[in-house]
Amino acid sequence: QVQLVESGGGLVQAGGSLRLSCVASGSSYRFYAMGWYRQAPGKQRESVAVITSSSNINYADSVKGRFTISRDNAENTVYLQMNSLKPEDTAVYYCNAVRNIFAVPYWGQGTQVTVSS
Repeated sequence: QVQLVESGGGLVQAGGSLRLSCVASGSSYRFYAMGWYRQAPGKQRESVAVITSSSNINYADSVKGRFTISRDNAENTVYLQMNSLKPEDTAVYYCNAVRNIFAVPYWGQGTQVTVSS
């Protein structure tokens, strides 16, 4: 069982930056792929960035060059540094952890990011 707790969301003006954090419980954190997803009102949840247990990284095209995902296995934490934020980045951001493609993923409670124009 893994519990995920996100923090770092808030209100920021366009062009600003935020850093999201997600702390995971459990001793097997380093074996999990970690990801950040977001869901805007009226839209489906979408993948933003994923970092595997071996630190391979994938980004959504819409955030490439602006967002950076990283993980600290010693602290059981995954981060999402978000720069050059745009109003269309406004959403609830969720942390995700999954052991492998056959496993049920774990989700955090979400943190709101609002970017004003």
